Parts: sequence; structure tokens; C-alpha cells
Amino acid sequence: MTAHDPSLHRRGGLLGWLGLGSRDGDHASTAPPAPGFERHQTSRDRHLDEIGAFLGYHQLEVNAQTLVIASDYLTGNDPQIVRLIDRRVQAREPVTLDWLEEALAAAGMGEEVELLDRLMQHLEQGVEEFGKTSRAAREATTAYHSELSKEAGKLEGVPSTSAVITELATITKSMLKRTLEIERAMQRSEEQTRNLKHKLEETRRSAEEDHLTGLPNRRAFEFRYEAEYREARAAAEPLCVAFCDIDHFKRVNDTHGHDAGDRVLRLVAENLARISNERCHVARHGGEEFVVLFRDATVTEAFDKLDRLRAQLADRRLVNRATDLPIGQVTFSAGIADVFACGDRRLALKAADAALYRAKLDGRNRICMAEPDEAKPPRMAA
Repeated sequence: MTAHDPSLHRRGGLLGWLGLGSRDGDHASTAPPAPGFERHQTSRDRHLDEIGAFLGYHQLEVNAQTLVIASDYLTGNDPQIVRLIDRRVQAREPVTLDWLEEALAAAGMGEEVELLDRLMQHLEQGVEEFGKTSRAAREATTAYHSELSKEAGKLEGVPSTSAVITELATITKSMLKRTLEIERAMQRSEEQTRNLKHKLEETRRSAEEDHLTGLPNRRAFEFRYEAEYREARAAAEPLCVAFCDIDHFKRVNDTHGHDAGDRVLRLVAENLARISNERCHVARHGGEEFVVLFRDATVTEAFDKLDRLRAQLADRRLVNRATDLPIGQVTFSAGIADVFACGDRRLALKAADAALYRAKLDGRNRICMAEPDEAKPPRMAA
């Protein structure tokens, strides 16, 4: 089920709402249409009707924002909006204006983080270049100081009382002192550059880490996924991706509070991290959802590894340490997809997400493999 159902069209559609189409009882123009105009007009009218049906079904106000969102969803122009709304509808949650604004604001944070990342890259490059220049300048100053010291020694050894020689020796000593000061300043500059570079590296790690669980965050996963996809394809190695979602997590928060919910998140993260290595990458994707990337493992091998972890976690029984009340069994459901079988890494994420939803419908605490049709791209509206 999706947020759009053609059977929901209203008589007159959005054209009637906006005063652009004929209503019952109106007289249509008898002027003949220009060649090709009728087909274009019919396609546009149908799309407007579908937008009207979408807004009417979800009881959304007709404004510029909702019109754009509805159009992007129905045409598939914005895959992120398609995914957000489809998952909302699949969860039987209402698509409201407040939720749309919140969801799109959260999605927009990703763009801001990407911009910050680009700025940090430019800054790091600048710091690196400055460090190289500073080192080169210090080395040149050191060499100059050494040569100047030799010349000063020669002048002092000259058996002459000439005022010119004495003056040259004095000037040379002054220059030696100055070059020594410059060399020390260069050394301080290099040290400051190293410290700044270290701070930038810490900031980058912080921006790519989920502070609650210590796992890489969604942003870090996107970079890793792109790199692993490219390298696995070049090496002709299998690559699988899985979405994992904690079952009944809202119930834990509602019953035991958010502190207990945070502990459950950390517990699941710690368990998932046990299978993490240079060929398996685990990240927190957001909320109670995690994503796992399996490199050089078939979908069956990845399934078995993740399923063993799921079973081990399900055998545990938790207690809320703050209240001594039992939390009970904590489980997760997952959907897993063979990335290259899906043809595209984005379609693989969609397939894994659909398989996760199927695992939830089938009773939770289980893993489902993506089916071939779940990797198909969304059908475009006419």
C-alpha cells in the first residue's frame, strides 16, 4: 500500500479546487484545441487530479508546500520523499503537515552536514598546504642560519682591525639572531598546524559518530557504502546490505522511560558491533534502526551471521536497573538484500527496507531476504 490510490480521485479533482477545470453544469468551450494541446492538457489534468486525490485522502491543506510534496511523491522526482511517505503509510501512521515538516527538516540536516563536510575538506587541505609551506620555510631558514654561522666564523677569524670587518661581523651576528627567532617562530607555527589538524580530525570523527551508541552514524555509512560498493564491484566480490529495527521499541520508551530506551539502543548496538570488522560495517541509521554492510559475503552467509546474532539477543531477558521492573525480551527484525542482484545500491537499500517491513508483518524477531520485485524502482505516474 502506498500513499496514493487512484480510486481516491474526487470529481473535478484539484482543477475544481483551484478553479482551473470544468465543474458539473459548466459549459465547455467549443473552440477547437490546437494540435497536440488536448493530449498535453489531458496529461496535466490527470496529474493535477492525482495531486488533489493525494491531498484530499490525507486531509492536507492545499498550499505551495503540499502541492510540491504531492507532485514529487507521485512522479517519483524525490526518492527521499517517496521513501518517507511510503514508510509512514506502511506503519499506518497519518501523513500530516507537522510530520512532513519535521521529516523534511531532519532530511535537510543531511544536506547541511554534507556542506559542512565539504568545508572541512577545504579547510583540511588549506591546513595541509600551510604545514608544507611552513616546514619548507623553516628548513630554508635553518639552512640559511647554518651558512650564515659559517660566514660569521670566518669574519671573526680575519686578522684585521678594519672597521668594515668589525661592522660586517656585528651585522652578521644580528642576522643570526634574527634567523634564529624566525626558525623558532616557524617551529611554533608547525606545532600549531599539527594541533589544528588533530582538532579537525577529532571534529570529523565526532561528526561521523552516533554519540549515544558510539557506532558510525548515517552520514558515515553513506560514505562507507559508496566506497565499498565501488571497490566490491571492481573486485567482483559480493556485497549485501541489511536494515535492522528494534521490535516494539516505542513500548519500551512508553513503559520504562527514555533512559531505559537508550540503554536498549546501546545494548543492541553493542551486539551488532560484535560482527563488525574490516569486511562488515555497522552503523546507526536513525531512531531504533541500524544498517549493516557485508563485504565479500553471499546473502546466505550474511543472513546466517546476522540471524545468529538475532537469536543470541532474543535469548536474553532485561531488567530496568532504575526500577527493577522487567523489560523482558528485546529483539530486532531485519531485511537483507544482495546489492548487485538489485542492480543499484539505492535500489538495494529500498529492497532491504521492504524486506524489513515484511519481517515486521510476519511477526517480528526474524530476518527476511529481499525478493526480486522489491528491488524494482517506483513506477512513475502518468
